[in-house]
Amino acid sequence: MKNKFNKNRTAGAADSRREILEGSRVISLVINNIRPAVVSAYPITPQTHIVEDLAKLKADGRADYEYVRAESEFAAASIILGASATGVRTYSATSSQGLLLMNEVVYNIAGLRLPVVMTCANRAISSPINIWNDHSDVMTVRDAGWIQLFAADHQETANLHILAYKLAEKLKIPVMVNVDGYILTHSYEPVIIPSPAQIKKYLPDYKPRSDEYLNPANPQTFGAFFGPAYYQAARAALQEDLKGALKIIKQETIALNKILAETGIKTGGGALIDNGLVEYYGPKNPTTIIVALGSVTGTIKEVLKTEPKAGCLKIKVYRPFPGEEIAKIIGRAKNIAVLEKAISLGQSGPVYSDLKAALDNGAIKNLNLRSYIAGLGGRDITEKMIKDIISDAGRKNPEPKFIG
Repeated sequence: MKNKFNKNRTAGAADSRREILEGSRVISLVINNIRPAVVSAYPITPQTHIVEDLAKLKADGRADYEYVRAESEFAAASIILGASATGVRTYSATSSQGLLLMNEVVYNIAGLRLPVVMTCANRAISSPINIWNDHSDVMTVRDAGWIQLFAADHQETANLHILAYKLAEKLKIPVMVNVDGYILTHSYEPVIIPSPAQIKKYLPDYKPRSDEYLNPANPQTFGAFFGPAYYQAARAALQEDLKGALKIIKQETIALNKILAETGIKTGGGALIDNGLVEYYGPKNPTTIIVALGSVTGTIKEVLKTEPKAGCLKIKVYRPFPGEEIAKIIGRAKNIAVLEKAISLGQSGPVYSDLKAALDNGAIKNLNLRSYIAGLGGRDITEKMIKDIISDAGRKNPEPKFIG
């Protein structure tokens, strides 16, 4: 499918102009300016505003993608799988139970090495029923073979979607951009939306090789039956490519930031360390470092203004897990508090488990690593709670501690 409206279309965002926009609107405008060929999604709270906006852009004649309505999230994921297999740029979005319903197809997309990009508006999963934010949904598919990025604010949300397409199409690995439901999807912040021309400087039109998509004139087989002699090799190849993606993500972040700077977009936000995988805020030699994903890092950074001995390590790329990069930073502290909005029931927080596994035995002996669970089902994570974590982080306890 070819784009029909390539001239002078900006989807309502002028170059280098800062606007106050809802987070969902930011996503829809950026996706429109990226110009996918096929969009398919099924509405689910708190993702609904994204797909409603994309549908309206199409209905108003301001978008040139094919908007395919689906009867469920499973169907939407299947539609974008099929469209991507024909060699075109695709997009979908989901949340919570919708992601769980997509689960089978999510694994298939990664196994087929399709460059799909999808937004997950993070939300708690049932039961009991809850429609507010935590990270329980995305943690259920952390082993599916997707690159997983986490945004902390609206501008980072916009930037990461552009990066996601570059990574997906370059590495042939799907990318999921995670944004905190309501906290980011329904709030308003100042943001600059790069125009299609600006995005194209970094992300050219998608042109896969002839052997990378389905074409009757050049028959290919994708997702063939692999017996014991071959299946493990396929999984090992995906594992190797995911681990190798860490270097590519760092390189592509630098390249994207140069383009964004031309539009007036500043990146880093005062971080002492920002390498595209993680960001560190705080003193060079802190006593305590809080490790976290997503929007809660904004609250943590506010607390740091009155906590001169504490730092914040923000993980931007959760899969592949940047264990070596994290270890380099947290080794400068005595106490490490992993604050996360998910619990691996019967074990601990998933980020905590990943971090502990990534550290060598010597580092574990020298660090006091603690697991804190907070914000489940949308419960507020306050500045006082973060101060309490900093005060508590020096106590040794291997069990996860629920805060709030």
